[in-house]
Amino acid sequence: MATLTIRTAKFYDGTLDPPRSNVVVTIEDDRIASISPADGVQADREAAAVTPGLINAHAHLEMSGDPNVLGVVLLLNAEQKLLTCVENARKTLHAGVTAVRDLGSAGRNNIEVRNAVQKGQVAGPTIVAAGKPIVMTGGHGWWAGAREADGPWDVRLAVREQLKAGADCIKMMATGGVLTPGAIPGNDQLTEEEMRAGVAEAHTHGMRVTVHAIGTNGIKNALRAGVDSIEHGMLIDDEGIAMMKERGTVLVPTLNACVGIVENGEEAGIPKYAVDKARAIVDRMGRNFRRARKAGVRFAGGSDAGTPFNYHEGYWREIELMVEILEMTPQEALHAATQVSGELLRVPEGHLTSGAFADLLLLGGDLERTTAPLENPLAVVKRGRIVFQRT
Repeated sequence: MATLTIRTAKFYDGTLDPPRSNVVVTIEDDRIASISPADGVQADREAAAVTPGLINAHAHLEMSGDPNVLGVVLLLNAEQKLLTCVENARKTLHAGVTAVRDLGSAGRNNIEVRNAVQKGQVAGPTIVAAGKPIVMTGGHGWWAGAREADGPWDVRLAVREQLKAGADCIKMMATGGVLTPGAIPGNDQLTEEEMRAGVAEAHTHGMRVTVHAIGTNGIKNALRAGVDSIEHGMLIDDEGIAMMKERGTVLVPTLNACVGIVENGEEAGIPKYAVDKARAIVDRMGRNFRRARKAGVRFAGGSDAGTPFNYHEGYWREIELMVEILEMTPQEALHAATQVSGELLRVPEGHLTSGAFADLLLLGGDLERTTAPLENPLAVVKRGRIVFQRT
């Protein structure tokens, strides 16, 4: 039996309970055997803080944060896209993200990389794969290998195709988006009727459904259709907020998707159309999200990693923005990016307790006042094994 002991000044279990002080975490094989007072116990490792491994509920492993994502993706062949997925999975894990939901890739790439990680063939986090995103003909993301579908029965067929391919969940597009030329984020795309059919089909097979929805009306169409979570949601209004609260629908705000575009701009090579759309959204999203949070809407952490200057190894920035824009405490942001995201993805990661899988981070600083220690973990532990350590 392999054993690893870690002594830490602060232990965050992923919940909102106050962190425990001066404890030793004992790991046996792939699980946490005990969390007990240190009391002078010698340990294999020491850290200022221990947290669950981070969980990114929205990523695209085929994309690598290039300024002109659309241009790069269109130029890559199938083999290059698969290799990109593998490399970004490794970067994700080594940055402290031990579980990720990939919300759309060409072909079966995210599914095959998920399988390879499970078999130990490549390094990576636990992957929850959506297969191909489902969009209307010419809809947002068509260029990224999406499944174009029109009408309720075609959407049902698209869901069945993702199920057959081995997808874990379903993603649909309710509105336009930032990175697709001509797609207006505030405009509806898939209809409520189409999404309702897709949700019914997915739920029949035990699959959760999430929807890209930026525009005000598209968000409400998706909620009425019965989706399990909303991605982005920047232009949500008070009626949409009330609907989310009533239904218990989770919001994944992907703050860094727009912030990264606006902060870097055209001078960094991002197309002007994308910068203009992101700037218009950023001006409104903070106020809308703070209202939603005040109303009791539940937020999960997800960055839309892979979009311009939004790197898979930079998920810490999304958590930092949850503090800055949503006005969360560092522990509340950590909770959103661990336990809440884990529950949304239906993975066992995200909450550290005796008997849980040992997916955790060793940090060089406390999170009481800042999320900065998450940027450079001392070590990353996945299933009880140290998979990365800072030299």
